[in-house]
Amino acid sequence: MDTPDARRSEPSNTVAWSPGLPEAPGFDHLVVETPGLRTHLATIGTGDAVVLLHGFPQHWWQWHAVAPVIAAHGYRVFCPDLRGAGWTEADSPRINRETRLRDLLALLDALRIERAHFVSHDMGAITAVQLTYEHPERVRTAVQLSVPPFFMGFSPRSLPGFRHLPAFIWHRPGASLRNTFSDGYVAHPLSEETIDAHLAPMSRVEVDGAVRPLTRGMILPEASRMARGVYRRRRLTVPTLIVLGRRDRPWTEELMGRVCSNPERYADRLEFTYVDDAAHFITDDAPASVAHHSLDWFERAG
Repeated sequence: MDTPDARRSEPSNTVAWSPGLPEAPGFDHLVVETPGLRTHLATIGTGDAVVLLHGFPQHWWQWHAVAPVIAAHGYRVFCPDLRGAGWTEADSPRINRETRLRDLLALLDALRIERAHFVSHDMGAITAVQLTYEHPERVRTAVQLSVPPFFMGFSPRSLPGFRHLPAFIWHRPGASLRNTFSDGYVAHPLSEETIDAHLAPMSRVEVDGAVRPLTRGMILPEASRMARGVYRRRRLTVPTLIVLGRRDRPWTEELMGRVCSNPERYADRLEFTYVDDAAHFITDDAPASVAHHSLDWFERAG
């Protein structure tokens, strides 16, 4: 892939990146320049476009065990570092509800991707959902990991799903985020090396300083829209698969049946699937299942 808006760095030249990139064989790495932003992008494979949008506090490497499997089935997989994460650089630290959406649209245009399959996790799902509602013509299918549909109804039992937000709202620069990967969020303890790889870019002042702006500028306004029922008054036309880990509390199958009953009222085609022995960080707990369900959805719904 060559675009006039990208400059390429050799994938083996890890010293060109500060800090160095985590190991992930087979990926190409480049920087795509759009107005006010220089997006680090990891790519692998050839074929129809699949865009993977990472969660928090993660980056492109979240997909290191998922993207190669998808690519092996004939897809070109794009793993961008979103604004405020990874090795992406922004001219301004300001972030509002749709900043990342505008960034994503500019990136797709720069890469000349008219339509793609999208797989998103956690905070990346906010941007993916915004894209499916505001620009459905750019989305073939959507796979949403560890995040319920935005049209869900309110239940006090869903409140524990937001228990992590206060720490991010009041995040102090330099404070460790290692507890984000604690037992309450993973089914299998992560190795220190894996956590280090996820958190490596936090040594960058720009990334550490983006925690509060992302939470206050993007997550809270979007959560307010969900609470006000904005998405219950709109129609989701993009075929969407919701993938949840059975150990991801409180998003149990029973609760989903309660707060997302009759999804056909709000979506043309939406399905749920549940992965055994997986929690919130489902791409670490069960990467093979994530790849399998994504590929199956591309085929069935695309």
